[in-house]
Amino acid sequence: MDTTVADPLVGRVLDGRYRIESRIARGGMATVYLARDLRLDRTVAIKVMHAGLASDEDFVARFIGEAKAAAALSHPNVVAVYDQRTDGEHVFLVMEYVAGRTLRDTLTSLGRLGPRAALEIVQPVLAALGAAHRAGLVHRDVKPENVLITEDGQVKVADFGLARAETASKMTKTGMIIGTVGYLAPEQVLSGNADVRSDVYAAGIMLFELLTGHLPHRGDTPLAVAYKHVNETVPPPSGVVPGLPPRVDALVTDATSHDPARRPQDANQYLAEVAEVAGGLPRDLDRRIEEASRNATSVLEAPVHGRTAVLDAHTTPPEHVPPQTRTDRAIGALTGRYVMVAIGAVAALILGWAVWYQTSGQYEHVPSSIIGMKVSDARDLLESKGLDVRTAKAVYDDRVHRGGVVKSDPPAGARVAKGQTVTLTPSKGITPREVPDVEGKTLEEARQTLKDRGFSVGRTSTSPSQTVAKDRVIGTDPDAGERQSPDEPVDIVVSGGMSMPGLVGQNGDAAANRLRSMGLNVTVQKKRVDGKEPNTVVSQDPAEGTGVSRGDDVTIVVNKRDCIVDAGPFQFGCDDGGDDQNVPVPDMTGRSVQEARKALKESGFKVNVTGFGGDIVRFQSPSSGELPRGSTVTIVRGP
Repeated sequence: MDTTVADPLVGRVLDGRYRIESRIARGGMATVYLARDLRLDRTVAIKVMHAGLASDEDFVARFIGEAKAAAALSHPNVVAVYDQRTDGEHVFLVMEYVAGRTLRDTLTSLGRLGPRAALEIVQPVLAALGAAHRAGLVHRDVKPENVLITEDGQVKVADFGLARAETASKMTKTGMIIGTVGYLAPEQVLSGNADVRSDVYAAGIMLFELLTGHLPHRGDTPLAVAYKHVNETVPPPSGVVPGLPPRVDALVTDATSHDPARRPQDANQYLAEVAEVAGGLPRDLDRRIEEASRNATSVLEAPVHGRTAVLDAHTTPPEHVPPQTRTDRAIGALTGRYVMVAIGAVAALILGWAVWYQTSGQYEHVPSSIIGMKVSDARDLLESKGLDVRTAKAVYDDRVHRGGVVKSDPPAGARVAKGQTVTLTPSKGITPREVPDVEGKTLEEARQTLKDRGFSVGRTSTSPSQTVAKDRVIGTDPDAGERQSPDEPVDIVVSGGMSMPGLVGQNGDAAANRLRSMGLNVTVQKKRVDGKEPNTVVSQDPAEGTGVSRGDDVTIVVNKRDCIVDAGPFQFGCDDGGDDQNVPVPDMTGRSVQEARKALKESGFKVNVTGFGGDIVRFQSPSSGELPRGSTVTIVRGP
């Protein structure tokens, strides 16, 4: 049965953006799908948490932790994580799609690898782990299943779902050990504690497996395997594959020491040791070991026909020779043969050294792990191999962040003579791209938009604005549309709203119209205050300088005009002026027609609306000055 067709997610579009096309793999925590990012028109991998786990807060936290941990890593040998989203009951990650196969697939197909091939694969794995260790992260699940090999041979480490910041909790649940039992360091088995040296241990176990074709500790149950990690040392791989150099054995035994203090202290230190050993291996070592392995069985099982020197037919004396003479001759023959063998052995050693020196001894290899490495670290590694290092002009690159090595000359993997110069080209940063327009968005929306385009957010500042509502984004630095490398942060400017003007002492009508022009809902209260000018503002709420946004309610208190009362038989009301009194005209250009109509009527004017389509005031006549109450103000609407 085709499980891909039966999978209910195939064909769906998650979060309105990611179309699931087929199922790639299913693991214990999630299912991985091939998908299409409809917004950016690119192929991605989607890891969807199993529905049964989505209700478990610990699993969800660990799953989301994978996104945060891996997204923080940007390295050519790390599978990139683009996004983390939720669509209903589906919690998922969006990741780089790596076309190829896992290291487990390769190991299953080949059985085991030669030492040179094994170390060539381990180096980029350690480079990826080294980037994580520099960021304070522990992978916790280093194994061949989490190492991907692309179709062009590039190695990438995946699944940082079990990674944790070193400062975070060492265990997810009481008594629960995180990791795969075959690769667990003793300290993980005993206490659940793990640090970067636990990753080194797992890498050493994986190297043993690559060299021999099987794990060093095997048992009928996971508990039996865990017991062996604690109570048995990892044997040298040459015990399984004769002919492996002692230095290769040491790479395994040092990394898998029971005492973490005796291991390389992080993946970067282990990488330097592996690279040094790899550079000193003869180029034909893998072929020689393979041939020796094929011939070993027949050689060991062949009948033994050799004789000792004393009994050899060529040295057996005639019967008439006296016994003592025969003995002396035998001893002499034996001694002579031993001398010739010794001379031959020394000559072979000298010849072997000469061949090794001409083919490998005087050469080094430019490690493939330097791509993406910090220039200073790459320089140290190359100089430790006896190579001179120069730095070329920095260039932009789509994959390597600023300060990392984009390429080398000679290229990574090339054989170079000791003392030769290797030129490193540093990255100026990721290739510049357009800064998106986030004006008017909330701060969180703006952050997410920038993140989706690959940018990080720098400083966030606040500035008053007459046009952008409070707590909405005014703009960015650099401005929207400008090109900038994602390695440079984008600063965001958020509106603090409009600043409430100081109105006390001003004409009440002018003050009210000024506030209406700002888009505020104005309440005018009249109150008699002795000693104040009639029709002037005596108080305001909110106070001067307070941030306000369009639509906010504000109140001003205006001093009542003088009133004339009890004048003979007549009674007079307050002199508040008639319709012929001039009042300021609020400018409503750019506002909605509804807002403009309301504000102008509240100011005492009649409103004439003209124009076609749209709901924005594009023109107003008059737009300033004063008019008698009851005058008509014309506004022209438009899109």
